[in-house]
Amino acid sequence: MPRLPIGELLDVNGVAVHVRQDGSGPPVLLLHGYCGSVHWFDRLTLGLAATRHVIRVDLLGHGCTGGSAGLDAASQARMVAAVLDSLDVEDVMVAGHSFGADVALALAAISPRVGSLVLIGQAPDYSYASFPPGSSVLLPMVSALVRLVAHRPWVRFASRFRRGGWFEDPLQDLADHAVTAPAMARVVLVERARLLAFRPLDAQVAALALPCLVILGRRDRFYDCDKTSARYSAAGARVEVVEDAGHSPFLERPGEVARLLRAFAAS
Repeated sequence: MPRLPIGELLDVNGVAVHVRQDGSGPPVLLLHGYCGSVHWFDRLTLGLAATRHVIRVDLLGHGCTGGSAGLDAASQARMVAAVLDSLDVEDVMVAGHSFGADVALALAAISPRVGSLVLIGQAPDYSYASFPPGSSVLLPMVSALVRLVAHRPWVRFASRFRRGGWFEDPLQDLADHAVTAPAMARVVLVERARLLAFRPLDAQVAALALPCLVILGRRDRFYDCDKTSARYSAAGARVEVVEDAGHSPFLERPGEVARLLRAFAAS
């Protein structure tokens, strides 16, 4: 089932990149994670757009953006840098969730338009990650199944009984998963593990020396919150913990995360 854009499609090196803009004021760029889309920030945008120019981008191989190559963080960052050039925005606060945190840091390394960084729900590397055994094999299989059933009527019916209610469309996360490029699984679970072991995100934060806020969920099922907090604090970042939230605190507690972003911007 084709996805319907909620923003504009910008031509970036021959690829149609989906970009959504809301509000006015100092710019903040929101970058989703693996199998996400601009819709993951719908509720957070409501808490920011009154005072900020909120820019959301579907990464390559995700959402309504085309492309099945150049899916690694460095390539994604070059695409996003071209988007910022096209929009001609300066001193951008860039917030990246999960894999989007990698893209945010790679973007800051190449674009002078980035003024500050926010990393959400992402540990510096996989050294203490708690992914299910065999994820690199099982996830592509699960993704293929999701692509087959995500838009079936019975799946939509069953979605009425799901917990959470984080999206306007109860099938949003499944729909986003279904359209994500299959090659992303290897990028995130195999290639990323190797890259982060060589150059973890906390080392990148320290090297960039930009103002950096890290927002973590106390109940993150993938990464130990205390270990992650200690490493980013040692790298010079400001760390905030959302106590009653998991890996995606901006979905579970959008008001609190919006408040943290506004306070960080004010400081």
